[in-house]
Amino acid sequence: MPDVVRFAVDCERFGAQGITVHPRPDERHIKYQDVYDLKQVVTTELNIEGYPSDRFVELVCQVRPAQVTLVPDSPQDLTSHEGWDVVKHFDFLKSLVDTFQAHGVRVSIFVMPDVAVVEQAKAVGADRVELYTEPYASMYEHDKQKAIGDYLVAARKAKEIGLGLNAGHDLNLQNLTYFAQQIPWLDEVSIGHALISDALYLGIEQTIRQYKECLK
Repeated sequence: MPDVVRFAVDCERFGAQGITVHPRPDERHIKYQDVYDLKQVVTTELNIEGYPSDRFVELVCQVRPAQVTLVPDSPQDLTSHEGWDVVKHFDFLKSLVDTFQAHGVRVSIFVMPDVAVVEQAKAVGADRVELYTEPYASMYEHDKQKAIGDYLVAARKAKEIGLGLNAGHDLNLQNLTYFAQQIPWLDEVSIGHALISDALYLGIEQTIRQYKECLK
C-alpha cells in the first residue's frame, strides 16, 4: 500500500504524460516486478532510470520502455547527486546506448549542465540528455538568473546538436515555471519527491494539474 500500478494508472488519468521508475538493487524505491507490471498498463511513456548494472540492463531489454535514463549513482548512494563523466565512461556508455537502441528504447544520459559533456553525450549516440537540476534548485531562491545560466547554455548546445532535452531533480512548484520559461524546448521533466510531498496537502490530482500548469 499504495498499489503502485493503480497509482500510476490514476496519475495518467489525472494528466501525467509519463511514468518514471528508478529500480535500485535493494528495491527500496520500486521492485523489479513492479516494472514488468507497469509495462502492461502504462499508456503514456514508461521511463526506467538507474545505474546500468547487468540486472538493470537485462530489465530494460526485456521490458523495452519508451525511454531509459542512465544515471551514475552507485548502490550505496541515497539518491542521484551528479551527472556522468561521459569522457571517462565513453566506451561503457557507447556500448549501452547501442544495446538499448537495438531494442527500440530511447536513451537519455543524466549530465551536469556542461557544454562539453553534452557534446560527448551526442558523440556516444544518446537521443537525449537529462540535466541534473539540484544546483539550479539550490540557487534559485537566492539568484534565479545566475541559477539558470549554465543550464541555458547547455540546453542551447543540446538543441544546436540535435539532442532531446530532459531535466530532473529537486524541481518543484516554486522553481519549475521559471526553468521551463527560460528553456521552452524542454521535452520532459521528471518530478518525484516534490510531487508526492505536495500531494500530501493538495491531493495527487490537483498536484499533477498544478505541475502541468507550470509547464504551459
